[in-house]
Amino acid sequence: MKSESKTYKLINGLSPLTYTIRSRSSASRSLLWYDEANNVNRPLRYARNQKSPFEDEQDGNAILEPIMFEDGLLHVPKDNPVLQMFLHYHPDRGVIFDLVDTERDAQKEIEDLNVEVDALIKAKSLTINEMESIARVVFNIDPDNLTSTELKRDILLYAKESPAEFLEVMSDSTLSMQSTIHSFFSTGLLAFRKNKTEVFFNLKNNKSKMINIPFGQDPYDTVVRYFQAEEGRDKFVMLQKLAEDESGN
Repeated sequence: MKSESKTYKLINGLSPLTYTIRSRSSASRSLLWYDEANNVNRPLRYARNQKSPFEDEQDGNAILEPIMFEDGLLHVPKDNPVLQMFLHYHPDRGVIFDLVDTERDAQKEIEDLNVEVDALIKAKSLTINEMESIARVVFNIDPDNLTSTELKRDILLYAKESPAEFLEVMSDSTLSMQSTIHSFFSTGLLAFRKNKTEVFFNLKNNKSKMINIPFGQDPYDTVVRYFQAEEGRDKFVMLQKLAEDESGN
């Protein structure tokens, strides 16, 4: 490892005044690094007066010290290489803490900002039909209950707060169909029964069961797959026509 001072930070929202990480294996909780070359788990132990972070390479005079982050940070000078090595092999690196890498962090911020910008540009360019589709499918609300200004605001906020998810939603080729299916239920052409385990037609001359929803599956996704299959295509077209006729009345 290159000899230089390094800084480590707590991740995933951890920011207490002090935070102590594991510095040795114990009977209740092991601290191991898997040596893939030799197919063995090697116990780690931090002792500043040793030359290695591995317990099997240390002598019997190990002086143990706690490893404590203050305000979420831990500065390790270059004259303490054993701690740097210990942190490098520590199984909680990347889980509880990580090395501060300003260039990497800056690149990650740029990537996140670019995704946010792309999402906001996409959200700004949506048609009213696309916005209504998101309202039905993602927000699970009837877009008729919102003004166009409220709908656009909510979608822009969604794109800003969850840009990657928003772009994934917009890339889903079934979004329009999902929106149409949601409208079938909201207008009463279709109805769920038995805690959304069954779907029935709810037409004047047809109250028959359409499909069962398999255990653990999303009801709307199941209906989408049914209408995409050959047996459901004609029924989807029929319901679309009924919906258009009703909206025209």
